[in-house]
Amino acid sequence: MRQGWRWFGPKAPVTLDDVRQVGASDIVSALHEEPIGQVWSTQAIEARRDMIETTPAGRVPLTWSVVESIPIPDAVKRTGGAAKADIEAWIASLENVGKAGIKIICYNFMPVVDWCRTDLDFVTDTGATAMRFDFETFAAFELHILQRPGAERDYTADEQVRAKATFEAMDEQAVSDLVRNIASALPGSTTEPMTIPGFRDKLQSYRDVDAAKLRQHLIEFLEAVTPAAEALDMRLTLHPDDPPRPLFGLPRIASNESDYAALFDAVPSPANGMCFCTGSLGVRPDNDLPAMVRRFAPRIHFSHLRATKREADPRSFHESAHLDGDVDMVAVLRELMREDVKRERGQSIVIRSDHGHRMLDDLNKEVTPGYPAIGRMRGLAELRGIMRALAAHPDVLPSAGPGD
Repeated sequence: MRQGWRWFGPKAPVTLDDVRQVGASDIVSALHEEPIGQVWSTQAIEARRDMIETTPAGRVPLTWSVVESIPIPDAVKRTGGAAKADIEAWIASLENVGKAGIKIICYNFMPVVDWCRTDLDFVTDTGATAMRFDFETFAAFELHILQRPGAERDYTADEQVRAKATFEAMDEQAVSDLVRNIASALPGSTTEPMTIPGFRDKLQSYRDVDAAKLRQHLIEFLEAVTPAAEALDMRLTLHPDDPPRPLFGLPRIASNESDYAALFDAVPSPANGMCFCTGSLGVRPDNDLPAMVRRFAPRIHFSHLRATKREADPRSFHESAHLDGDVDMVAVLRELMREDVKRERGQSIVIRSDHGHRMLDDLNKEVTPGYPAIGRMRGLAELRGIMRALAAHPDVLPSAGPGD
C-alpha cells in the first residue's frame, strides 16, 4: 500500500521536506484556498502538482495521488440533481484534476457541518493533547448557545439538566472556543464558517430533508459525476460521517455498512468507492471494521487510519493513539493488505495516518488542529511496523500479485 500524508499547502506548518522525513511517499491535498463551488482551473491544479512533484536535487520524490477534497456545495445536498450548475462545476474540477494525473478524489456528504469536535486540545493521561467530542458539551451548545428550535426533543430531562449545568460553568472564553470548534469550519472542512444566526438559518433550510431524501440527493449526484470519473479512470471515495450519527437534527447517510451498501447498489459504477476511515466508523460499536473491509474491499481506494476511544457515555469519544482505542488496527490492516496484493500496478490503496496527538515540541508551536507533525509521524511509524510484520508472514497474506 502507498503511504500518504495530508498536506495543507505551502502555508502549512508542515513542509514537504517534513513529509519526506517521516517516510511518506504520497501527498493528499487540495486547493483549500478555492471558494466552495468554484471550478478548479487547470493552471492552479498543475501549479500545486508541480510544487509537490518537482523534486529538489538529492531529495526523495513525492506524488500527489489523492485530492481531499473537492467540496460539494450545500445546494447539492439540499436539492440533489436540481442543483445542476453546481454539479457541472464539480465535474469540471474533477475533470481538470484527472487530466493532471490525480486519480483519487475523497469527498463527504455531511450537511451543514463537516467533522465535529467540542475540544481540540483535550489533555490525555500522557500530557499529549487530542481532539474530543463530549456529548454533554455538545448538548450545552445545541440547547443554550445555538438554541436550535426543537432540540430539547432529542434530549432526556436529565440530559437537559446536565447540559444546562455544563453551560453555566462556561466562561466567555469557553463559549467562544466552543463556537469556533463547531461552527467555524476547522482546517480541512468542506463547509463554510458560520455565525450562530447563520447556523440556525442553514439548519432551517434543511427542514424538509430527511435521511431518505439526503440519500437520494447523493445518488443523483453520483449518477451525474461517475460517468466523468469513469472516462478518466478515476475513483471517488466517500468519507464516512464524523461522528457517524445524526447531529443538529440533520440526517447522516454514510455511517455504517448498510449505508454504503445502499449507495453501491444504487450506483454500481466502479468509480463509486469509499474512503475507509477507521476513526469515524470505529466510533459506532455496531460497526465491524474488518468485516466491512472484506465486504467492500474492491471499493476501497483510500483509507484514513486512526483510532477513537469511546468513553463512559459512549456518545462521547476522543482520539486515541493509533494502536489503542476501539479500533483493531492489526485486523483492519490485514484485510486491507489482503486486498491490496490482488491489485494491478498503479491501483494500490493509499493510506494515511490521521489525527495524531499533539505532543513533544508540537505542544509549543502553532499546529493545524488534528494534523500535528509528530503525532502523525508516530502513527505512521506504528502502522508501518504492523504492515512490515504482516508482510513478513506468508501465512497471513496471499502471495503478492502485480501491484505496487
